Amino acid sequence: MSNENKITKLAGRPLNEPNESRLSPDSPGYQMIILAHEEAMARGADGYKDPITSLFVITATVHKARGFCCLNNCRHCPYI
Repeated sequence: MSNENKITKLAGRPLNEPNESRLSPDSPGYQMIILAHEEAMARGADGYKDPITSLFVITATVHKARGFCCLNNCRHCPYI
């Protein structure tokens, strides 16, 4: 990925709050997902098992440490 395509400025919201375009508060299991994400961040884990799909989801902390948005529509991207 070229440097001109990278989004490197953090969004102005807490890391535990996903962008609504990536996870709407109306989504099934929203509260369970938020809780799983917050617990994973508190443990310092890289991610958590999604309580709805059982897929592994990377935390906002890991995305932030990367330093840029990878443009893969990640649920907890702190740059979007």
